[in-house]
Amino acid sequence: MSRAHAKPERRKRVLVAGIAVAATLTAGTAIAAFAAGEGNNAAGQSIACPKPVVPAAPAQAQAEVQRELANLDKQIAEANNRLRTSAGQGGPNFVQNAILGPLKDKRVAALNRIETAIGRAAEKPEGLERFAPCGLGSAPAVAAAPATSKQASGNNGNANGNGNANGNNGSGNNASASGKTIECPLPVVQNVPAQAKAEVDRELANLGKQQAEANERLRTSAGQGGPNFVQNAILGPLKDKRVAALNRIETAIGRVAAKPEGLERFATCSLK
Repeated sequence: MSRAHAKPERRKRVLVAGIAVAATLTAGTAIAAFAAGEGNNAAGQSIACPKPVVPAAPAQAQAEVQRELANLDKQIAEANNRLRTSAGQGGPNFVQNAILGPLKDKRVAALNRIETAIGRAAEKPEGLERFAPCGLGSAPAVAAAPATSKQASGNNGNANGNGNANGNNGSGNNASASGKTIECPLPVVQNVPAQAKAEVDRELANLGKQQAEANERLRTSAGQGGPNFVQNAILGPLKDKRVAALNRIETAIGRVAAKPEGLERFATCSLK
């Protein structure tokens, strides 16, 4: 074979070798990128946060408290989406600095708003910020609640006389019950699917309305009935209404996701 005919064959072999090297490099780069992504995503783990333990909220604060609890869920979902879409970005501290740190700050703000909302109408809870830190794979341990000293004259017992016969929220609720009001536990309903959110929000608002109506009944029925009047005529029927509303919340979620159980434990209210 002449030298003129050998040149194309040599160029062909060089070209094939070059393609093979490029393919090897591309595969190596892809493997490295995948490994980096798995490192940042901690082998597919998700972000977990502790569930806040919120004390019973007065009727006036329930809507705002529920809104902030829903906001906490939304923040977790957004952080997990950020974790998923950022695979391969940053260095070893990327998740902590870019996702977990900002998430903690947002949760502190939401938990502070919950404290403030309750504090406008009752004794302000303290220390909810201990539920703010989240972790990768599992939620971190939660510190013990801070010690608090109740004010001597009740929820509203400050020096300007708000804790008088007008009741512990200043609204004149039932002089026959020594100024007490009806308080109900705040249902903890988390991870509500988008398809069920409107119905769940409506029933949560309904719970607040039921409590407000019961307190109005308490106020306007002063002097009526015997010693069991409040229990039989107000608290008992209120519990039945709340059980029905809480069951509707379970059913609404159960249509599109795993049905929660046991929300009826938040049905019983008391005189405080």
